[in-house]
Amino acid sequence: MRFDVPLVEGRLVRRYKRFLADVEVAGEIVTVHCANPGAMTGLTAPGNRVWLSRSSNVKRKLPLSWEMVEAAFGDRLHVVGINTAHPNRIAAEAIAEGAVPELAGYGALRREVRYGKASRVDILLESPDRPACYVEVKNVHLMREPGLAEFPDSVTARGARHLEELGDMVEAGHRAVMLFVIQMPADRFTLAADIDPFYAKAFARARERGVEALALACHLDPGNADAPAAIAVSHPVPIVP
Repeated sequence: MRFDVPLVEGRLVRRYKRFLADVEVAGEIVTVHCANPGAMTGLTAPGNRVWLSRSSNVKRKLPLSWEMVEAAFGDRLHVVGINTAHPNRIAAEAIAEGAVPELAGYGALRREVRYGKASRVDILLESPDRPACYVEVKNVHLMREPGLAEFPDSVTARGARHLEELGDMVEAGHRAVMLFVIQMPADRFTLAADIDPFYAKAFARARERGVEALALACHLDPGNADAPAAIAVSHPVPIVP
């Protein structure tokens, strides 16, 4: 996915109240929207370089939104995407472009389709010659060991419920996939069972019921004044215990 306009660079001052952050931009402290309800462990150190998008909606109270951050993992700096609204689009574009072979060959792709008791599946793939494929997408931005991406970074009862509903789809004769979109460089992925043991158990139970799981690392380019920023799937990574 490409951003419509160049991102604004700044330095993080603080992140607070979950959805707010203060950022220094061109010598001025501005409050920006943080589209991430998670803990954002390792990403919120004051002074971190960040990139912000500017909304075209002149009535919006906070015109700037936090999109990316440069953070240290081991002895290296990596650009990380923190906006949890983007992975669905990133995944949909990758699937449509044939960049996810496991999800190729479907005739139609729809997003935010109602299913289960009171949920919407992120992506529904359909073809007349095969069972429908229900794809739930999760954003990954936690890394406590260099190269090892983890999910979740905070307790997510909603995520556990989604796994249960994916299992129900498999038992109803469909295909279901849990897709982890890692908005940072990574070479492997695992579940953060110490942070949310209930989610880890729900994931194991879903796999036993036939739910598939994929993890895809992304390449992030903050862009510059002449080139728009972009986020795209770069490669699959193994899911490890």
